[in-house]
Amino acid sequence: MSGESVPQPAGPAHPTGGDVIPLGEATKAWFQISLQTFGGPAGQIAVMQHKLVDEKRWIGQNRFLHALNYCMLLPGPEAQQLAIYTGWLLNGIRGGLIAGGLFVLPGMVALLALSGIYVGYGDTDLVSALFAGVAPAVIAIVVQAVQRVGKRALHHPALVALAVASFVALTFFAVPFPAVVFAAGLLGWLLSRRLAGLREPKAHDAVDGPAPLISDEALHHELPSARRSATVVAIGLVLWAAPVVAFALLAGVTDTPVFVDQGLFFSGAAVVTFGGAYAVLAYVAQQAVGVYGWLAPGEMVRGLALAETTPGPLIMVVQFVAFVGAYRSPGSLDPWVAAVLASLLVTWVTFVPCFLFVLLGAPYVERLRDNQHLTAALTGITAAVVGVIANLAVFFALHNLFDRTRDLDVGVLHLELPVLAAWDPVAFAITAVALVVMFWRGWSPLRTLGLCALLGVGVFLLGLPT
Repeated sequence: MSGESVPQPAGPAHPTGGDVIPLGEATKAWFQISLQTFGGPAGQIAVMQHKLVDEKRWIGQNRFLHALNYCMLLPGPEAQQLAIYTGWLLNGIRGGLIAGGLFVLPGMVALLALSGIYVGYGDTDLVSALFAGVAPAVIAIVVQAVQRVGKRALHHPALVALAVASFVALTFFAVPFPAVVFAAGLLGWLLSRRLAGLREPKAHDAVDGPAPLISDEALHHELPSARRSATVVAIGLVLWAAPVVAFALLAGVTDTPVFVDQGLFFSGAAVVTFGGAYAVLAYVAQQAVGVYGWLAPGEMVRGLALAETTPGPLIMVVQFVAFVGAYRSPGSLDPWVAAVLASLLVTWVTFVPCFLFVLLGAPYVERLRDNQHLTAALTGITAAVVGVIANLAVFFALHNLFDRTRDLDVGVLHLELPVLAAWDPVAFAITAVALVVMFWRGWSPLRTLGLCALLGVGVFLLGLPT
C-alpha cells in the first residue's frame, strides 16, 4: 500500500455532474501513468488498473472492465481509449481530452527523436548492426503476441477455425485486411446465434478495498442525446479532417503530395485498426512498402523495434512510417521539415478518431450492459486477429531472415516465398536467442530488444556480415 490517503466517497459516484476529483490531481495522475506505459496494451491496462482501481480507488473494478470491453470493440488502441473513457468518467470531456492526450505525448516525442536518429545515422555500419540485432527480436515479440492473444481468444473450435481462415485469407490470397476484420465480426455474430458460449460475457471478481469513488452501479450524469451526438460528430470530423484539407490546399505550392497520401491513408487505417497495433501493422506494412514505397521491406520491423522501446500505444509506429516516407519524398520542402510535419499529421489523424469514438459512444455505453450482440462481434474479430498477427509474423520473417523473396501467383493464389539460398544465418541465430529468452526465460520485450541489439553490435565488432 502507498503512503498517500485514499479519498472516501460521500455517497454514490457523483451522478449529478461535476468533477469526481480535482482536475489538477487527475492530470498529475495521468501524466504519471503516461511515463509507465511500456509493454503494449496489456502492460498499459495493468498500469491503469493498479493506479486507478487498486491504489487510488477512483473507479470500481467492474466499471473499469465495462469501459475496457467497449474500447476493445472500437478501432484504435484500446488502452488509450480506456484512458479517454476513464478520464471522461472522472472529469467530463476535459478529463477525457487530458487523459488521452497525455497517454500518447511522451511516446510521440520519443519516437520523433528516434526516427530522426534513424534517418540521420541509420546508414552507418554500427547503427545498421544494431538494427540487424533488434529486427529478429521483433519477430519473437510478434510470435509471442500470437500465442498470448490465441490463448485468451481461441476458447472454442469454431474460433480456432476463424483464426486459421483469417491467416489463410491474408497470407495465401491477399484478401484486404479491412475485409477480413468485418467478415470476422459478422461471422462471430452469426456463430453466436448457434453457440451461446460465444456471446456470454465473462464474470470478473471484485477487488477488495474501500468503496470506489465511481461505483460499479452508478451511471454518468451526461445523458445521450441526438444534439450532443451531432455536436461531437461535427467537431470531431472537422478536427480530424482539417489538417489533411490544409495540406491538400498547399500541395500545389509545396509540390509535396506525400502529406495528402499519408493523411488519407492513415485516416482510413484509423477506422479499421481492430485488434491492436499488431493486427493493423500487416496492412500498413503491405501498403507502405508495396503500394506507396514509403519504406523498404525490412524497415517496417525496424520502426516497430523503435516503437517497442517508447511508452504509449504501439500503433505510434505509423509516425515512423510517415517520418521516413516524407523525408525521402519532401517535394520542394526541406526533408527534415517535411518529415516532422508528416509525423505530426499522421499522429493527429491516427489518434483524433479515438477521442471521437469514445466521447460519442460513452453516454450510450454507460446505459448498455452485457450486450450479447456486441460481445459476439468482438469475439469473432478477436479470433481473426490471431490469424492477422500470425500473418504479420510471416511478413517480418520473410523480409528479415532472407535477403530475397519471390512472388507466386496462380489464379486467386498470391503468395510470397523466400529464396532459400538467400537465408541470413546471423538473423536466424539471433531470432532463436530471442525466442528462447522470451518463451523459456520469460523475458520482457524491452529486455529482449536490448539483448538482441547488443548481439547485433557484437556481430559487427567481430567483423561478421549482418
